[in-house]
Amino acid sequence: MTRRLVVDFASQGPAWKMPPASVQAVREALGAGWEVIEDDAARAASGTEIYFGYGIPSAFATAARGTLRWVHSGTAGVGGSLALLAGAGIILTNSAGIHAEPIADWVIASIAYFARSLDWMVDLQRRHRWAREEFAALEFPMPELRDVRVGVFGLGGLGSAVAVRALALGMPVAGVRRRPERGGPTGVRWVGGMGDLPRLAAESDCLVIAAPHTPDTVGAVNADILARLPAGALVINISRGSLLVEADLVQALDRGALRGAALDVFEREPLPADHPFWDHPRVLVSPHAAARTPRFWEREGALILENIRRYLARQPLLNVVDQEAGY
Repeated sequence: MTRRLVVDFASQGPAWKMPPASVQAVREALGAGWEVIEDDAARAASGTEIYFGYGIPSAFATAARGTLRWVHSGTAGVGGSLALLAGAGIILTNSAGIHAEPIADWVIASIAYFARSLDWMVDLQRRHRWAREEFAALEFPMPELRDVRVGVFGLGGLGSAVAVRALALGMPVAGVRRRPERGGPTGVRWVGGMGDLPRLAAESDCLVIAAPHTPDTVGAVNADILARLPAGALVINISRGSLLVEADLVQALDRGALRGAALDVFEREPLPADHPFWDHPRVLVSPHAAARTPRFWEREGALILENIRRYLARQPLLNVVDQEAGY
């Protein structure tokens, strides 16, 4: 009997669609006895054994029950898929770590954007103002990167990539994670657990939110945590909008307690047209695009092919989601 794998990576637009060469590589890796179906997930659901996509649609998960054995998501967060597949004995893998490199680059760029006052320079340029005297008088904050203490909330694959880059630029780094015993990259000052988030905030000139969405992390960066940040600190969110209480952030920015915020994720996406972030002079808005890179399929394709090899050989897969932890 022919076994079936469905490739459904088109839902996020052309930039994230699996290229033909990668699809062909999947066909070759599976070998004889398999059919690979693209872009027709609804028709192919019944009888599917493997599903690749950006999360799995509810209707597909229901129709494929009984035959579905492995679901792979091109995203790192899999909250919705996890709920759909809970208790079904289906292996769920994600793409944790695949997006780490470009997102970490975006974080460093955001730190430099605010630390070296590029935001003010852009504004002054638009107003045709030659503000050399103001910069000479230190009216605009311009610390060197090595003087920016970075705190990473979520020192997993993504957070570690941020830490490595920050350390390479001489920035002091500390972090918290669910399992602090796993430590962090060489050079990190200290690694604590979730209970150490207040301490991390108090010691961070830049707080980077890189933790996964779980019941323990939702709303974790709230008014209390923001109030513990040093005056003039920066907040960067590149994980999920649910981890940051946006109303509390707006209040902190409005009263001048923070230097700024660089945000790639939001509580609601697309960001509502009337949201105060759009016009806030201290906010950099990114449309959930920090992970964009022409190298995505280079990394994602390698992960998929290795896991196909392991699946066929009945070996443990990479990036299996811990259903208890939620990631």
